[in-house]
Amino acid sequence: MEFKDTDLVYIKPNLAIEPLVDNWYAWAHLVSPATAAMNIKERHLKIMNSYVQSPMVHAAAVKSPKMLGGPFIDYGGKRVDEIKGLIENTNEQCADLLELRDAINDLNDLLKKEAKGFSMTELYPRIPEPLQGLVELVYDVNNNPSFRFFEALLYDTKYYREELQSFNLFIVKDDDSRSFVLSTPKLADEEMLRVHLPLRSEKIDELFMMADKPRKFEEVKNLFPIRDEDADLYRSFFTTKAPKEYEKYDGDGVLTRYFGHACILAETKTTTFLADPLISYGYESDISRYSYEHLPETIDYVLITHNHQDHILFETLLRLRSRIKHIIVPKSNGGSLQDPNLKLMFERVGFKSIIELGEMETIEFDDCSLTGLPFIGEHCDLDIRSKLCHMVRFKDDFKMLFAADSCNISPRLYERIHANIGDIDVIFLGMECQGAPLTWLYGPIMAESLPRDKDESRRLAGCNFDQSKALVDIFNPKHVFVYAMGMEPWLKYISSIKYTEKSIPIVESNKLLDYCRSINVEPERLFGEKIIEYKGETSVV
Repeated sequence: MEFKDTDLVYIKPNLAIEPLVDNWYAWAHLVSPATAAMNIKERHLKIMNSYVQSPMVHAAAVKSPKMLGGPFIDYGGKRVDEIKGLIENTNEQCADLLELRDAINDLNDLLKKEAKGFSMTELYPRIPEPLQGLVELVYDVNNNPSFRFFEALLYDTKYYREELQSFNLFIVKDDDSRSFVLSTPKLADEEMLRVHLPLRSEKIDELFMMADKPRKFEEVKNLFPIRDEDADLYRSFFTTKAPKEYEKYDGDGVLTRYFGHACILAETKTTTFLADPLISYGYESDISRYSYEHLPETIDYVLITHNHQDHILFETLLRLRSRIKHIIVPKSNGGSLQDPNLKLMFERVGFKSIIELGEMETIEFDDCSLTGLPFIGEHCDLDIRSKLCHMVRFKDDFKMLFAADSCNISPRLYERIHANIGDIDVIFLGMECQGAPLTWLYGPIMAESLPRDKDESRRLAGCNFDQSKALVDIFNPKHVFVYAMGMEPWLKYISSIKYTEKSIPIVESNKLLDYCRSINVEPERLFGEKIIEYKGETSVV
């Protein structure tokens, strides 16, 4: 639709922001300096060098369903010279981070060789220079040596590189055109506008506030530094067509809407929660879904269950940043490499009010409360503390649990929790119970390679049937919703998941649905969109 510079315009509902670090899709481990250093060296450079050596092997692999999510660049065996240039640029621009990676490995070697249970005081002068003043050397109670970062100080060094951050703006047209984000760097594209600004830039908020607050185009045509040849592309991101007006929930109960994967919006008359935001864009599709147009103008609390790329999605969070009042995150492990501090990370990328919540801690609100429950499993037995299930307790003691990818490998834990909090009315439970092996996500930060059999045994897995059944038996819910399965097609670029009826998560979740029906519990495996309303006496589903 053509418009004049003086016309009031909105951004289009399918305008995406794709955050980047060093030309790769930005997820939490690329923001935290230490994990960024490890991933740039051990993931990005390895994948790019492999592509330069054998581009057609990559081209064949990305076409194979068995290779979904593998370390293969999706450029059809082409653009090899650009990938070579990206390798050279990474080695030059990320030299400080590559230095940090080497220092971390050297420190691990030092501790393995020299820390034998005696005092480590004499080892401090031997800490590699890049880490001097940034780490504490520690033993656990079994005398295994390790170290922790002083993360707040680490962010204030040359190793936090805002100049490596940028973002693409483009129109999303379908569910299938985007490559898997952990394997393919983002090269220039004529349908994408690359903007070289840090992710904390308030200009991002100015742009996306125009989802429902129009401005004259002349006021925003120079919002970003845009080349003359990109002017028409930038103009195509706007429209004079007003979005659908959001209907605020005004009932006396709780309205809950499923947006796909683990994203749940729960509203009372006065309070709004959005769990693990991952929102589809608004475009024509055969699959019914909610999009950004179905979100309220203000989101009081965003709830983050854990630090995986399908639960902390900057693409969604940056688009919503101007609407979000507070983000509630799990408390972290206090400086370990594998468990970056989420509060520090969110603050660095421009979010204003970050609240840390611990296990069995409760925050009281006007008409409800939020309690953090222990979350075990799904993290490959690594010592990662920044993970929580969230229980929201509404009036009349109506309780809703968002369990995401938690895996009930210790039912006795939840028996003890039940003794504390009682039954839960509605449970949202993740059952992606096959999961990728440890090295798929955490390989770049491991000090040593794992043998294949050990790697395969330690998986990023949610509950299977037996574990889910035990949870249902403990908490006696009225409704059980299986979610966080990565099933929606608009998630493929994040999750790389594609199921058949014989896939283990489908088979196991079918068993749970049958079991719930047998004990008069209403179950459903969520897909696309869903509305659930609790009115005080009964739930209308």
